[in-house]
Amino acid sequence: MKIESWIFGAGVFFFVPVALVYGFLTNWGEWVGILGILLVGGLAGMIGGYLGFTGKRVGLRPEDRSDAEIHEGAGEQGHFSPWSWWPLVLGLACAGGFLGLAVGWWILFIAAGLAVVALIGWVYEYSRGDHAH
Repeated sequence: MKIESWIFGAGVFFFVPVALVYGFLTNWGEWVGILGILLVGGLAGMIGGYLGFTGKRVGLRPEDRSDAEIHEGAGEQGHFSPWSWWPLVLGLACAGGFLGLAVGWWILFIAAGLAVVALIGWVYEYSRGDHAH
Protein backbone atom coordinates (compact mmCIF):
# COMPACT_ATOMS: atom_id res chain seq x y z
CA MET A 1 0.00 0.00 0.00
CA LYS A 2 3.02 2.21 -0.20
CA ILE A 3 2.25 3.65 -3.61
CA GLU A 4 -1.38 4.32 -2.68
CA SER A 5 -0.36 6.21 0.45
CA TRP A 6 2.10 8.30 -1.58
CA ILE A 7 -0.53 9.11 -4.22
CA PHE A 8 -3.11 10.24 -1.68
CA GLY A 9 -0.46 11.99 0.41
CA ALA A 10 0.63 13.96 -2.64
CA GLY A 11 -2.96 15.15 -2.93
CA VAL A 12 -2.38 17.35 0.11
CA PHE A 13 0.54 19.07 -1.58
CA PHE A 14 -1.59 19.58 -4.68
CA PHE A 15 -4.96 20.67 -3.28
CA VAL A 16 -3.75 23.11 -0.60
CA PRO A 17 -1.81 25.29 -3.08
CA VAL A 18 -4.71 25.02 -5.54
CA ALA A 19 -7.03 26.32 -2.81
CA LEU A 20 -4.68 29.24 -2.17
CA VAL A 21 -4.46 30.06 -5.89
CA TYR A 22 -8.23 29.77 -6.17
CA GLY A 23 -8.66 32.12 -3.24
CA PHE A 24 -6.26 34.60 -4.79
CA LEU A 25 -8.00 34.47 -8.18
CA THR A 26 -11.43 35.05 -6.62
CA ASN A 27 -10.10 37.83 -4.33
CA TRP A 28 -11.02 35.67 -1.30
CA GLY A 29 -14.68 36.40 -1.96
CA GLU A 30 -15.89 32.88 -2.74
CA TRP A 31 -15.39 30.86 0.45
CA VAL A 32 -17.34 27.75 -0.54
CA GLY A 33 -14.85 26.78 -3.24
CA ILE A 34 -11.83 27.56 -1.07
CA LEU A 35 -13.17 25.54 1.82
CA GLY A 36 -14.22 22.68 -0.47
CA ILE A 37 -10.77 22.38 -2.04
CA LEU A 38 -9.12 22.55 1.39
CA LEU A 39 -11.41 19.79 2.64
CA VAL A 40 -10.52 17.63 -0.37
CA GLY A 41 -6.85 18.13 0.53
CA GLY A 42 -7.56 17.14 4.13
CA LEU A 43 -9.48 14.07 3.01
CA ALA A 44 -6.62 13.03 0.73
CA GLY A 45 -4.23 13.43 3.67
CA MET A 46 -6.41 11.31 5.95
CA ILE A 47 -6.73 8.54 3.37
CA GLY A 48 -2.98 8.65 2.66
CA GLY A 49 -2.19 8.47 6.38
CA TYR A 50 -4.58 5.56 6.90
CA LEU A 51 -3.12 3.64 3.98
CA GLY A 52 0.42 4.36 5.21
CA PHE A 53 -0.30 3.07 8.72
CA THR A 54 -2.16 0.04 7.36
CA GLY A 55 0.66 -0.71 4.93
CA LYS A 56 3.21 -0.74 7.78
CA ARG A 57 1.00 -3.02 9.87
CA VAL A 58 0.06 -5.47 7.11
CA GLY A 59 3.36 -5.58 5.27
CA LEU A 60 4.06 -5.92 1.56
CA ARG A 61 1.34 -7.27 -0.67
CA PRO A 62 2.12 -9.11 -3.91
CA GLU A 63 1.15 -5.93 -5.80
CA ASP A 64 3.88 -4.01 -3.97
CA ARG A 65 6.71 -6.35 -4.92
CA SER A 66 8.34 -6.40 -8.35
CA ASP A 67 9.31 -10.10 -8.03
CA ALA A 68 5.81 -11.33 -7.14
CA GLU A 69 4.01 -14.02 -9.10
CA ILE A 70 0.37 -13.87 -10.16
CA HIS A 71 -0.61 -16.88 -8.06
CA GLU A 72 0.46 -15.09 -4.85
CA GLY A 73 -2.56 -12.80 -5.14
CA ALA A 74 -4.99 -15.69 -5.56
CA GLY A 75 -7.43 -16.72 -2.89
CA GLU A 76 -10.29 -15.13 -1.04
CA GLN A 77 -10.43 -11.36 -1.48
CA GLY A 78 -13.34 -10.76 0.86
CA HIS A 79 -16.93 -11.72 1.49
CA PHE A 80 -19.49 -10.46 -0.99
CA SER A 81 -23.16 -11.31 -1.45
CA PRO A 82 -23.95 -11.39 -5.14
CA TRP A 83 -27.60 -12.29 -4.50
CA SER A 84 -28.29 -9.57 -1.94
CA TRP A 85 -31.00 -7.00 -2.75
CA TRP A 86 -30.33 -4.84 0.31
CA PRO A 87 -27.69 -2.59 -1.31
CA LEU A 88 -30.22 -1.72 -4.02
CA VAL A 89 -32.86 -0.90 -1.41
CA LEU A 90 -30.36 1.22 0.51
CA GLY A 91 -29.37 3.03 -2.69
CA LEU A 92 -33.01 3.76 -3.46
CA ALA A 93 -33.48 5.05 0.08
CA CYS A 94 -30.50 7.39 -0.33
CA ALA A 95 -31.85 8.59 -3.68
CA GLY A 96 -35.20 9.21 -2.00
CA GLY A 97 -33.44 11.14 0.74
CA PHE A 98 -31.78 13.45 -1.76
CA LEU A 99 -35.10 13.81 -3.56
CA GLY A 100 -36.64 14.79 -0.24
CA LEU A 101 -34.03 17.50 0.25
CA ALA A 102 -34.85 18.92 -3.18
CA VAL A 103 -38.63 18.50 -3.32
CA GLY A 104 -40.14 18.19 0.13
CA TRP A 105 -39.07 17.27 3.63
CA TRP A 106 -41.82 14.69 4.04
CA ILE A 107 -40.12 12.47 1.42
CA LEU A 108 -36.91 12.62 3.47
CA PHE A 109 -38.61 11.05 6.49
CA ILE A 110 -40.02 8.19 4.42
CA ALA A 111 -36.60 7.60 2.85
CA ALA A 112 -34.92 7.64 6.27
CA GLY A 113 -37.31 4.92 7.47
CA LEU A 114 -36.58 2.86 4.37
CA ALA A 115 -32.84 3.35 4.92
CA VAL A 116 -33.10 2.04 8.48
CA VAL A 117 -34.99 -1.04 7.27
CA ALA A 118 -32.42 -1.60 4.49
CA LEU A 119 -29.47 -1.29 6.87
CA ILE A 120 -31.00 -3.71 9.35
CA GLY A 121 -31.83 -6.14 6.56
CA TRP A 122 -28.30 -5.96 5.15
CA VAL A 123 -26.62 -6.39 8.53
CA TYR A 124 -28.77 -9.32 9.59
CA GLU A 125 -28.91 -10.96 6.15
CA TYR A 126 -26.83 -13.93 7.28
CA SER A 127 -28.60 -14.35 10.60
CA ARG A 128 -31.77 -15.86 9.16
CA GLY A 129 -33.00 -17.96 6.24
CA ASP A 130 -30.92 -20.29 4.06
CA HIS A 131 -27.61 -18.57 4.82
CA ALA A 132 -27.88 -18.33 8.61
CA HIS A 133 -24.73 -19.12 10.53
